Amino acid sequence: MREAAEGRSGALGTFLNRELAAGMSEKTNIFVAGLDPFNLRLLKNVRQAEQYAFHGLLEHREITTAPGFDMEALLDKARHTLRSFDGSIDAIVGYWDFPSILMLPILRREFGLRGPTLESVLRCQHKYWSRVEQAKAVPGEVPDFALVDPFAVEDDDTPPLDYPFWLKPVTAHSSLLGFLVRDDAAYRDALAKTRKGIRRFADPLEVLMGYADLPPEIANAGSAKCIAEQIISKGEQCTLEGYVLGGETTVYGTVDSVRGPNRSSFEGYEYPSALPDAVQARMRASAARVVAQIGLDDTPFNIEFFYEPDADRIWLLEINARISKSHSPIFEKVAGVPHKEVMIDVALGRKPDYPARSGAFRYAAKFMPRLYDRSDDEVVVNAPDEAERRALEERYPGTDIQLHVHEGMRLGDLHHRDSYSHELGAIFMGAEDREALHEKYRRLLEEMDIRTAPPEQAAR
Repeated sequence: MREAAEGRSGALGTFLNRELAAGMSEKTNIFVAGLDPFNLRLLKNVRQAEQYAFHGLLEHREITTAPGFDMEALLDKARHTLRSFDGSIDAIVGYWDFPSILMLPILRREFGLRGPTLESVLRCQHKYWSRVEQAKAVPGEVPDFALVDPFAVEDDDTPPLDYPFWLKPVTAHSSLLGFLVRDDAAYRDALAKTRKGIRRFADPLEVLMGYADLPPEIANAGSAKCIAEQIISKGEQCTLEGYVLGGETTVYGTVDSVRGPNRSSFEGYEYPSALPDAVQARMRASAARVVAQIGLDDTPFNIEFFYEPDADRIWLLEINARISKSHSPIFEKVAGVPHKEVMIDVALGRKPDYPARSGAFRYAAKFMPRLYDRSDDEVVVNAPDEAERRALEERYPGTDIQLHVHEGMRLGDLHHRDSYSHELGAIFMGAEDREALHEKYRRLLEEMDIRTAPPEQAAR
């Protein structure tokens, strides 16, 4: 199995090298962390793409799905790639979450490239530190929160906040180790599971924090901590996509986030937002205050908010110092250009001219079909193969399908999951109105016919 995996990795590397090497001379050299074929296609669809040469920096797997992250080894590997490059290094960019989001500021600093400081990105990535700074900028929009040491409260039934609340590591990704805690039993269970899994994130975070100039309270808190947060899942959720360049903040799009029946797992993103313009304007003003407080500059960002219509109140969820890769294909369908263009422009010190608004559709979405409350031992007994997937894309123009499952795999082997659900795939679609978009997705899902079964039934 290992030899087969290495063979696939080598084939992918050969493909990317062949794709990227063509016409490198006299082009702007942009290194992309975890570059993969799907996102390379999007990068090549930005305007002036013929002027760029895109180069992979670290493999996608080793900074996303790897069981562990040896940060010093990964940083050294990236340094070696950059130092060995025979040409100018004009930008280093990325759109993946932890740990690469914190690696890139270190590498940019060492190679003299434009980008946000490591400390400012940590103020976004470290959930507790971020909440402290957010509360200074927009105190009425930040929920109650508390720092929790999961290793110090093993036998403690005293919750840090009134139930219910969320408990999350100060750094993770994809909602991993995020728990909705409703009572003492759930709190003890969440702490036990956190203790088993938090080192996957805490150990690399500790290394990365060592490169930063930290205030004493954050340095003393360390990396193996959690944050407890008041629940703010009422109302409508959205994400503002923007950038800050030379101290000036710009928001260019708002994407609605659709949660599943458990109100925690994401089932889709839709653009443009259905929220009232006045509400979006309030969110843009809040975003500018938070970005200034955190000290972000020369970077794209996305900020997640909730809006409670009954109370006419907005809540700030979190801020990320990067574009959302999940939004890039849907921006392309509506704006005509993926918002990776913004990432490139800002990295090169150029003010973006975005959005282009020349796409094929008025509305677009990323749908994430999920299974809830299923055992990790369940087996996929039916799923479209590559040929069937391509046929479905042809029958539904403007659709791109990425499946995370295949026949015979265990749900427990999925990387794309959270504490309560398993994500089966990512489906990008465009349409002329919201109703048509949802109907198109419903019909596609029926035709995909993904089914699972307990292992004893799957073996029959």
